[in-house]
Amino acid sequence: MHGQLKRRSQFVYATLVGVWLAVIIWQGLEHSSVRRFNRGALVNRGRDITTTLGLVLRSQRRFGPFTVKERLEPALRELIRPGELNSIALLSPTGEQIASAGAVIDVSKEVINGPGVYWGEDSLTLMNLVDLGTSEGSDTSENRTTIVLTEDMVPNPFSTNRNNFRRRGDWPDRRKQGEPRLDEPGGARPSADTNQPSAATEGPPSPRRERGSRSPFGRPPWMNEVEYQELIQKRGVHSFVIGLSTDRLRGSNASDLWMRTIILLLTTAASGAFAFAWRNVARSADLQIRLVRASEMNAHLKEMNLAAAGLAHETRNPLNLIRGLAQMISREAAAPVDIRERSKAIMDESDRITAQLNEFINYSRPREVRLGTVSFHKVATDVARALTLDTDDAETKIDVLDSELLIEADDQLLRQVLFNLMLNAVQAIGTGGLIDVSIQKIEGAEEAIIEVRDNGPGVPLEHRSEIFKPYVSMHQNGTGLGLAIVQQITSAHGWEIDCTGNEPRGAVFRLRHVKLAPSKRS
Repeated sequence: MHGQLKRRSQFVYATLVGVWLAVIIWQGLEHSSVRRFNRGALVNRGRDITTTLGLVLRSQRRFGPFTVKERLEPALRELIRPGELNSIALLSPTGEQIASAGAVIDVSKEVINGPGVYWGEDSLTLMNLVDLGTSEGSDTSENRTTIVLTEDMVPNPFSTNRNNFRRRGDWPDRRKQGEPRLDEPGGARPSADTNQPSAATEGPPSPRRERGSRSPFGRPPWMNEVEYQELIQKRGVHSFVIGLSTDRLRGSNASDLWMRTIILLLTTAASGAFAFAWRNVARSADLQIRLVRASEMNAHLKEMNLAAAGLAHETRNPLNLIRGLAQMISREAAAPVDIRERSKAIMDESDRITAQLNEFINYSRPREVRLGTVSFHKVATDVARALTLDTDDAETKIDVLDSELLIEADDQLLRQVLFNLMLNAVQAIGTGGLIDVSIQKIEGAEEAIIEVRDNGPGVPLEHRSEIFKPYVSMHQNGTGLGLAIVQQITSAHGWEIDCTGNEPRGAVFRLRHVKLAPSKRS
């Protein structure tokens, strides 16, 4: 039964450890999944932003492929939200920043040549290619680019050398006095007949538009293909690069980690509590098993005890008969001297065995305490008087300290305790010596201490806890049951007994927790 309980406990503990490890692995995988989801959500948000910006630029291409940087960047700055969207940059196909807003982005080769996603310590740099769609009225792929110019750069469609950009300060002033400029409201436009220059301009006529030429929203007619492609490479919007803050990402990851940690702590606490509860249950079950076995053993010992006591009691009768016969032989006047001496030896041996049997029967007898009010001085004096013959033979004196204290005790059992302690002291002292018997009230308590002191050889320190066990004796002729009986009676009263040294020599047997009678407690 005990082995089965042990195996069951091992299985329960192993299961708890397995569940605890499974929860740790589960929470670790869940946290990793949350981190991946948060990173993916931030990347998708960045791509949504760049896609939206591309759609905005695409919607503006109905006015032509050109847009002015000084009007584009304020709009981009309106999108900047510190702590969320930190920066925006537009890149040309060569990787040059042609427009930007917010914090400066370090567009490294890792971002341009890599997968377009670069995680920094506290930021995410995301590059997304721009798909602006084809211009209206054209299906050529080269018209899919928006070109960002500065305000001091405008196209000059009347240049004879076909340069597609001129600084405003370099433009020739072709206006007559009072005539508006072509780029100002109300300015004159070229005549529909390309062979006739407009009245508001001077200079060479513009080239004739041929059938099938480009849409006015694609390559301008005053620019050849090489110049247009160079312009796209230098000022064309090829991709967006945005810098996103990872503060919220890290905060969300930290919150999830704290939640997982709390779950692990609760799981650990629950596992520990369950293990502790199971340990208590297992111990309780084990104790119950031991109590059942102890009860069975106790019942068996009681039966053996009764059988042994009965055997000892029945053995005394033939011993008394043997002693009587030996005594009769020793008194026969006609009997030889050696026969009378052997008869006396038989008598002595019978007395010794009878004394041992009496102590064994006394030790095996159940202790039923009948408490009453007892005068300690009277009981101790009576016991000392009963030992007069022993003390006279050993030339030992027993001094009972006078006291009026009354205690709660069984009178007969208290007499037996004092008798065994005094007789033990007389036998230990040998010839000559002094035995003091006293009782003293404890201050502040309703208890007293009983002491039996002698000035004999004392009890060695290593034997002081062993002398109260059955059949352990410090005397050559002792039975080893006297102090065991004392221990048995004191335990039945709820007292405690111990043995210490007496200064300068001797032993002290001290009884503690002796309750005072109610009449003397005040």
